Amino acid sequence: MQQAYDIVNLAAASDPRPAAEALKILMNGTGGTQPEVIADLQARPPLYDDARARLSALLTALRQPVTASDPGLAQQRLHEVMSQSRYDALHRPPSAFDRFVQWVQDRIAQLLSLLFGPRGGGQPAVQVWLYIVAFAVIAATVFFVVRAARGRFSQSASLSPEGPRPPADFFAEADRLAARGDRVGAIRALCAGVAATLAGARSWEGSPLTVREIFQRAPDAQSLRPLLAPFEAAVYGGRPVDQATYDRAAQVAASFRQSLVDKAA
Repeated sequence: MQQAYDIVNLAAASDPRPAAEALKILMNGTGGTQPEVIADLQARPPLYDDARARLSALLTALRQPVTASDPGLAQQRLHEVMSQSRYDALHRPPSAFDRFVQWVQDRIAQLLSLLFGPRGGGQPAVQVWLYIVAFAVIAATVFFVVRAARGRFSQSASLSPEGPRPPADFFAEADRLAARGDRVGAIRALCAGVAATLAGARSWEGSPLTVREIFQRAPDAQSLRPLLAPFEAAVYGGRPVDQATYDRAAQVAASFRQSLVDKAA
């Protein structure tokens, strides 16, 4: 802006060459953001007086810093705006996935530059092949990871190929797991048996409700606390289940097992 003003300020009224030079400098620095000044410089003859006045006003405005009457209040309001949830992404560092994606994009860009860039012919062929091999390894790794994950998903989807399991099966499974020392799996099976007793055979495999929500259907939901609490701590929190805790949970589930026996009788 200052360079364009200096050229215009010294220009003769009928000389179009300073206008062309000032226009080039102005467009390179500010693009098309000053259409009035651009129009003045493109006119023939150039409107130097109007362009000089506009550029002078712009320079004066740029030299005056923007201030607030109450800087503290302005800073507080800025902080309130930037604290809004829609700006959370600005405060978070990039995730591991984002960094991996950026790394892959950088490598692709480098490979394309090596293959098709203006200096691609001068790059060593060995370096090009190293990039190709690296991308092949990445692609193979992604393929095997996705394939393995798909296998786990399909396995979890087919855990009950014969349909819903009755509550008695879950209670029997709890006994087998407890005998092997797998108290976490056993307490999970106990919860499955109680949930199936309360809400039906399909409640454990297909219900959108949580275990806590299913247990709320019990006549005395609070009595299921010794079973629900260690289940949540073990399954969601990764905590072990000691023998005493499991015994209390099994005692709570015993009444539901007995109700199945009574119904069968």
